[in-house]
Amino acid sequence: MSEVDALFATLRHAADPQTVERIENVVMRGSDRDLNRINALAFAGAHHLDEENTIAALLHAARLGAFEMTWNVLCPGCGGVLDTGATLKTVDQETYHCALCAAGYEPTLDEMVEVTFTISPRVRRIAAHDPDRLPPLEYYRQIFFSSGVDLPEDFEARFARILLEIIELDPGEKAFISVQLPAQFVIIFDAVTHSAQFIDVKGETTSERQNVSMVISRAHAMNETLTLRPGPLRITLENHTDRRVVPNVCVAGDDLHDLLGRRRPFLTAKRLLTNQTFRDIYRTDTLDVDQRLKITSLTFLFTDLRGSTALYERVGDLAAFDLVRAHFRVLHEIVATETGAIVKTIGDAVMATFPSPDRAVAAALRMREAMLQLNAEQGSDDLLLKIGIHEGPCLAVNLNDRQDYFGQTVNIASRVQGLADPNVILTTEAIVGDAQVSQLLRDSGITSASRMEELHGIQREVRIFALS
Repeated sequence: MSEVDALFATLRHAADPQTVERIENVVMRGSDRDLNRINALAFAGAHHLDEENTIAALLHAARLGAFEMTWNVLCPGCGGVLDTGATLKTVDQETYHCALCAAGYEPTLDEMVEVTFTISPRVRRIAAHDPDRLPPLEYYRQIFFSSGVDLPEDFEARFARILLEIIELDPGEKAFISVQLPAQFVIIFDAVTHSAQFIDVKGETTSERQNVSMVISRAHAMNETLTLRPGPLRITLENHTDRRVVPNVCVAGDDLHDLLGRRRPFLTAKRLLTNQTFRDIYRTDTLDVDQRLKITSLTFLFTDLRGSTALYERVGDLAAFDLVRAHFRVLHEIVATETGAIVKTIGDAVMATFPSPDRAVAAALRMREAMLQLNAEQGSDDLLLKIGIHEGPCLAVNLNDRQDYFGQTVNIASRVQGLADPNVILTTEAIVGDAQVSQLLRDSGITSASRMEELHGIQREVRIFALS
């Protein structure tokens, strides 16, 4: 058995076999492009696979060394990859600047950090393993643009309509190119260094040659916009880096915006951090101690067993321990199947996260039913579960050698759970106001009753909703 066969045999034991079979088929028969920076959600859709199974399989494959997982910081404007690293620990800048969009962005894990998977050279070598040898436009497609930009199959042909010139420059090389400037906005841009020069072309057409010089370096320096007239232009380009660069001169108009405007869902860092498989197999490898990464919206669910101390007294340690362990097992399964992850357990309490409010509410409803069923099987009401849910912004942090969350949203969610009665689900307005939650509650025949409550440590009253 070859090393690759052994890898996939091991992977079939760790992940869904059907999903692994599809991945193996692409590895063996797919194009090089198919195996570079795989968008897990797009892959699942193209192969009619479950998204969670696909994410889990690729995570296990990365852990086994069959794939390389990368965390890419994206420009929310153009969809370009501003920085990339093997772990989330590399996202360490307060602001990332996109020269193409002439804008700076504070990184958030919701939509600005994607996670992709590239086949390992030990399994199969592809062209993107040596990106400096990719044809220029293939470099733009495979390296510069994120997997969330839905580039058309005829990308090269459509880009040619707005392209005035594109060249390759080796380290230290200098080149001269001549173009005819149209009366439109023009950009000189290099995808390797993200260097840009804007040219606002307007006024009367001239027959006299105009000149522009541009030094391409790692400095990411922003050049002031030049104003030139339509007509001939001679561009001097110098590569002051130690890599090949691929500058292009193109018209920045509606055709460019249309080309880059189509977007598709991708695996965000936020979604991966709330994935149970990721938390199980990567654990402490995620964040540095000093990192504080923003998430603009995350849903927190807290549970606790009421009267668990009395339960141990009443039925004995062994029986109570078995009951509590059964309760944890059920909650863990429900959280995972609703695309969430358990962050930690504290005594008999659970803290879990979900990428959206509707998944948290769906999990809470299932938890309540599961506890009622467990009690019915035991012929008692020993498992009395209290549930609280809230959604909002937070920070992803590293606490006690574990990826955790910090902020007022977490505090409110915990306080809301503390107010809950047994088998009652308490939520905030941020939860019940979500359109998908409203539809879920209507479909389930669940009603809600609200009241204002003061929460300890929160300097304002909060409207609480009881789901029954």
